Amino acid sequence: MEKPLEWISSSNKDIRKFPKEVRIVMGYALDVAQNGGKADSVKPLKGIVTGSGVLEVVDDFDGDTYRGVYTVRFEEFIYVLHAFKKKSTKGINTPKQEIDLIKARYKEAESRYKAYLKKGN
Repeated sequence: MEKPLEWISSSNKDIRKFPKEVRIVMGYALDVAQNGGKADSVKPLKGIVTGSGVLEVVDDFDGDTYRGVYTVRFEEFIYVLHAFKKKSTKGINTPKQEIDLIKARYKEAESRYKAYLKKGN
């Protein structure tokens, strides 16, 4: 059964700003996740809550690196937490402000999921 996507904050709007070629890669990875798999372009994102199931899609296009971040932690939904163009030229690490934003959005996803379960859906 395909899990629905839930977009946190501006993640949907942000991903729509990516070049078409990058959107295709991101869309494919999310589709694979919705169907229980993991695309080749996906890897665990370090620096987030342990056991959070937070993954990132990384795609390089035209000299820039784009990242989409989602979690598969919650049984009934895939929550898309963040999408951004990496601006830092210092190594491959995700900048701290992006990690902090992802952590905050993860907490929002967790709250939404608890509210969903509370409703008895």
